[in-house]
This record gives sequence, structure tokens and C-alpha cells, in this order.
Amino acid sequence: MSDLRLTGKNPEGTHLTLTDAQGSEFTVRISDTLRATVNQPRLTAVETSQESENMSVKEIQRRLRAGQTMDSIARDGHISVDKVERFAGPILQERVYILDQAFLVLLRKDSARDQETFLDVVTSRLAPRGVDSDSLSWNSWRLDDGTWTIDLSYPNRDGQGHATWNFDLNRRLIVATDENGRWMLGQEPVARTTNPGLVHAEPSHPSRIVDSIPEPEQPRETPRLVAIRDTPRAEDQAEGITGRAKVPSWDEIMFGRAATTPTDDTDPEDDLFK
Repeated sequence: MSDLRLTGKNPEGTHLTLTDAQGSEFTVRISDTLRATVNQPRLTAVETSQESENMSVKEIQRRLRAGQTMDSIARDGHISVDKVERFAGPILQERVYILDQAFLVLLRKDSARDQETFLDVVTSRLAPRGVDSDSLSWNSWRLDDGTWTIDLSYPNRDGQGHATWNFDLNRRLIVATDENGRWMLGQEPVARTTNPGLVHAEPSHPSRIVDSIPEPEQPRETPRLVAIRDTPRAEDQAEGITGRAKVPSWDEIMFGRAATTPTDDTDPEDDLFK
């Protein structure tokens, strides 16, 4: 296929004149379709490749140092991945250097003679669980405050586990930032705080059983007065019972004296005014 160059149009203005590399001339009719295609806004608004690449090299390297992938940087900056790769080499080497420095940090033990590097401590904690050092995936990125994050991905029974640490290069200090990181350093995990709330439980759930609730007291029976005979019955006398205790009368209970039996010539009302 030959390339054609526009040289003009015919005197009537109905056709375009084109010429190839050998000097042969061609004409194209200026139809409504051609006129509409040439006048489309999207063709006049196309940016050159130089104008569309609006992300600076400094910004590209800053994002790479912060751990962003090259694909995400190219997508956000509307630039090609090839351009990101051209400036990624030094930053990726820096991130590898930070990992090497973190691996060599000596962690303090109870005895100064019993010190191990950060890498040795982590691998020794994972080895008894069947995790080989070759299956570990390390990564690093820098935070806004200048410190670095060390990230570890390792296989576990759930698929993949993660542990993170904060690394201060100047102070040579590594601090765990999650429970897995603290466990690998032999530190106790941070106590979890629990917030009060309502939890549904079945009636048989242990949380529904309260041992401290006292059993209800049995109602006490009110003592009753029973009539006791002064003279025992015949069957009681046969057993040797000659008498029974006498129940006190109402007057003896209230006034401490026995009731008096009025005589025939005494008016009962007189006793009320004595």
C-alpha cells in the first residue's frame, strides 16, 4: 500500500487531489461522509504522546517508593508502563536494600550473648510449622514520615498469612505493627478490648446459666395450737400415760392468770370495773 500526499483540490471543489511517491495523481470525491469524518471533534482534540504524559519523574519515583505498582501508576498518570519502568530501577533497588538492612538488625534478648538477626528470628518461628524460607515473600515501602514498612507474606492453613513491621533505618529499630508480627518476635499480643453489648444465646448456652441465683425459700408453716386432753384416753392409760400437758387458756396468755369462774351470786359485769 502506497502513502498518498494531499496536494489540493480540483477547481470545482468537489474532489481532493492526492499524489504518491512516484508522482502519480489520484482524486477523492469530497462526500458528506468524508467531510463529517474530518470535522469530528475527537480528531481535533487528540493530544500528542508528549502532552498526555503529565506525571513527572519525581512523582513516579515517589509512588514507586510508597509501594504502588507500575500498572497503577501508569493508569493514574495516563502514561505508558514503559515510561514507568524506565525510572523504576533505582527505586526498586532501594527497596531491596532496605530489606537487606532490616534482615541484619540484631534483636535484643534476655542475654546480650544470645542475640539473633531479625531474619533468623522470623524463620525460626515459622520453621516448626513447616514453612520453608524459600516460600516467604518480602516487600518494603516507605511511609510519609520517612520510616519503612516491612511486609511478609507466608503460607498457612488459611492460604496466606501476613505480618508487618515498622523499620527505622537510622535507629536500626524494628517494631511489629500487627499480632502476627509480634508473635514472630516472641512478644505477647496486645490485649483485645471488648465492648459491652447484647449477644443472642440459646437457653442451654453456658452464658445463660447463673450459679449465683439462690433457690427460693420454702414457705414456713404457721404453728397451730392443738387441743390436748388433760385426762389421757383409755388406750393412752394402757401404755402408762397418766396425764398430758395442759394448754394455757387465753387469759393466761394475755394477762398471766387463770380465768375465774363466776359464782351464781356474782354479777359478771362487776368484774369489768374491779
